[in-house]
Amino acid sequence: MIIDTTAKFKKQYDRLPLNIRLKTKRILNYLKEDLRHPSVHAKKKQGKGDIWEGRVDRFYRFTFTITGEIIILRTVGPHDVALV
Repeated sequence: MIIDTTAKFKKQYDRLPLNIRLKTKRILNYLKEDLRHPSVHAKKKQGKGDIWEGRVDRFYRFTFTITGEIIILRTVGPHDVALV
């Protein structure tokens, strides 16, 4: 799959601590290869249409949508921030 990002995602990603950016990059590589990879913890958000959530670690999440073969990363950050 192809991964694309929104401007909001890029801005939030750049503000993450270095160790979280590295974890995020690793998880996104798994996502690119297999949506169902166990490390991604991908699940469709209830009541949010086509928005999916993935987990970087216990405290950080990211959201994305899927359009055909393209994954569009929407948000990333601490649990409460990323899920808006």
